[in-house]
Amino acid sequence: MKCRRCGTEIAEKALICYRCGTATTDRKHEPYVAPASRGVSRIVWIVVAVALLVSLAWFLLQ
Repeated sequence: MKCRRCGTEIAEKALICYRCGTATTDRKHEPYVAPASRGVSRIVWIVVAVALLVSLAWFLLQ
């Protein structure tokens, strides 16, 4: 059988091409992609806001 990407002759039972690494079959399952975490950005904004308020209060009280 020939590799579908590079055309190299490979064994019939090969799982991947030894030359380019392309799989000989299509995936049965798509890999899991974790949803983007929005909680981290919200925490960052809260920390920045608190830091600004503390620095403003310190500046005004001096």
